Amino acid sequence: MSPILHAIVTTVGGILAGLALAGALLWRQQQALEAARYDATHDDVTGLPNRRFLLTRLRAALTDGAPCGVVLLDLDRFKTVNDTFGHDTGNVLLAQVGRLIAGLDAPVEVAARLSGDEFALLVRGDQDDTAAAARAAWRAIGAAPIGLDTGEISIRASVGYTHTHLQTSPRQLLAEADEAMYHAKRSATGVCGHHPLTTPPGRRSRDRHHR
Repeated sequence: MSPILHAIVTTVGGILAGLALAGALLWRQQQALEAARYDATHDDVTGLPNRRFLLTRLRAALTDGAPCGVVLLDLDRFKTVNDTFGHDTGNVLLAQVGRLIAGLDAPVEVAARLSGDEFALLVRGDQDDTAAAARAAWRAIGAAPIGLDTGEISIRASVGYTHTHLQTSPRQLLAEADEAMYHAKRSATGVCGHHPLTTPPGRRSRDRHHR
């Protein structure tokens, strides 16, 4: 091989090696960015979307003017599970509940964990669709005992829901669903819809939902 040809081959080889290295670095950076985005919008215990993700999708739905509803639910006596079996078992239970609500059919668009033992659904559809999704979530959680490392445990949820109306904001929808959920828990009815004339005012601050 002539010196000139050798120099060309060496140069081309170096360029190709540099491109390959740059491509690998770019791929790793892209993977790291996607992982960071996922972590910022998903819950690490259940793998479900988190509050930030839910609010983003809820704002988008309201901006589109599409009819939608919000369902909030929390687990009855979850603190007893944590106190009796420990937080690791509690996290396993949360993950199992997350899988149950993530498996709900359309028109459930998003199933999210907000915090603690509180979960939420974003439902695309009319008021009947939202009510049906709330009842489906309640049934799914209480249908059968949930298997844990310590054995099986029966769990129930209190579920509240509301639906879009004129000039609804995400904050208002979450507050209405929370009021209905609190009423369901206090009255032991399981599922309760928001009715402005009959649902009592909420007694807990929900500011953490709106950050």
